[in-house]
Amino acid sequence: MSQVLVLNGPNLNLLGTREPEKYGSLRLSDIEKTLAEEAADLGVSISFFQSNSEGALVDRVQEAGLSGCEVAIVNPAGYSHTSVPLRDAFLGVSLPLIEVHVSNIYAREPFRHHSYFSDIAIGTLAGFGPAGYSMALTAAYAYIQNNAG
Repeated sequence: MSQVLVLNGPNLNLLGTREPEKYGSLRLSDIEKTLAEEAADLGVSISFFQSNSEGALVDRVQEAGLSGCEVAIVNPAGYSHTSVPLRDAFLGVSLPLIEVHVSNIYAREPFRHHSYFSDIAIGTLAGFGPAGYSMALTAAYAYIQNNAG
């Protein structure tokens, strides 16, 4: 069974309560529940990990890459703009990723316009709210199907 990791960075544990005008009212657990149902329909094994700690995220990427995970859906959150170590973890274990942002980072402060992940990602979804995660899962499934074998 194909494996997909959904990795969420700092402060995404606050979805649903943090700046709902930017991030919506759904909690991270709501998004994960929806994705788990969608993954089951696709016949994909999915796991979820969120941390506010850069080191924990790096460790989880390395673990996923070394254990046969085929694609990661990642919302690096604030680490999008600062984390060379997290970027290097994806490259170090050759784990393909799809980058997701709930808000449109290109319509926000200028420092948010650059991501250390966009150029190494299969693709990037920004500004679609929580639906971006479902779009990313669909894209991950297509990527797996196109690169099987």
